[in-house]
Amino acid sequence: MENTLHIATIQKLHELAGISAPKHQLFSVHRIENLRNLGPNFPKRLSYGFYSIGLKKDLRGYLKYGRTHYDFQQGALGFTAPFQVMEFNSDLMNNGTGWILLIHENLIANSLSEHQFDTYAFFNYDVNEGLHLSEDEENALQKLFENIETEYHLPIDRHSKNVVLSNISLLLAYSQRYYHRQFIMRNEVKPDVLTTFEKELKQYYIKSETEVTLPTVDYFANALHLSANYLSDLLKATTGKTALEHIHMHLVSTAKKRLLISNNSISGVAYSLGFEYPQYFSRLFKNKTGETPSAFRRGRL
Repeated sequence: MENTLHIATIQKLHELAGISAPKHQLFSVHRIENLRNLGPNFPKRLSYGFYSIGLKKDLRGYLKYGRTHYDFQQGALGFTAPFQVMEFNSDLMNNGTGWILLIHENLIANSLSEHQFDTYAFFNYDVNEGLHLSEDEENALQKLFENIETEYHLPIDRHSKNVVLSNISLLLAYSQRYYHRQFIMRNEVKPDVLTTFEKELKQYYIKSETEVTLPTVDYFANALHLSANYLSDLLKATTGKTALEHIHMHLVSTAKKRLLISNNSISGVAYSLGFEYPQYFSRLFKNKTGETPSAFRRGRL
């Protein structure tokens, strides 16, 4: 496997791509059709020291984050956070259209706060979980990229930063709205995501009779070939509960059965569910049911 090259600054990326120095040190925006000749020395596996947002269409190669290749034949919006590893082939940009926006964290500091960026979980989705856009959605986002491009080429003045940040903020707000639509529509088309999750959840303790550990969101996300963030957001949008909430519901339901049908102590039940410390089990059980495991058992025996 090719080594991963970390590109710390936007200026360094410009140098590697063979394009002119950025007009602004904290952000740059490019049309993909102007990036078709990156050259043979451009790294095929890399990570950034900054955020990126890409609106991509008709890319003929592949792009990969982590486990899965991403199909860009139709319009899609992809997001990366600093240090997220990307991999692609040299034919990726041929005939492709769209935009790539690069954002240094210092641009958003004290404005669009880093905390606000962290609330947009799609910066940590896998690439196969990109935002697939309708024509109307693509047109709406296209206008925002054009606004940012216009500002990028204007002389910098005291309004520049606010104008750029306003357009980025709107771009992220629209993306969040469109992702919610995608979660609902994709679940209607592919209900197997929820069905498979529920099946894996029910089978967890059956398959884990020895060396039991607490079920995690990462475990089920891996089973479904999704990122933990995407799975949790999808479930929240379609069921009203996050993946962790579903796990806790199943864990408490299993605990109730074991408290009633087994002679194990409370600690024994906790250990059988994967808790390292029984007091954590008791705290979760009371938080979800309103009573301690001991009180639950006494009241039903």
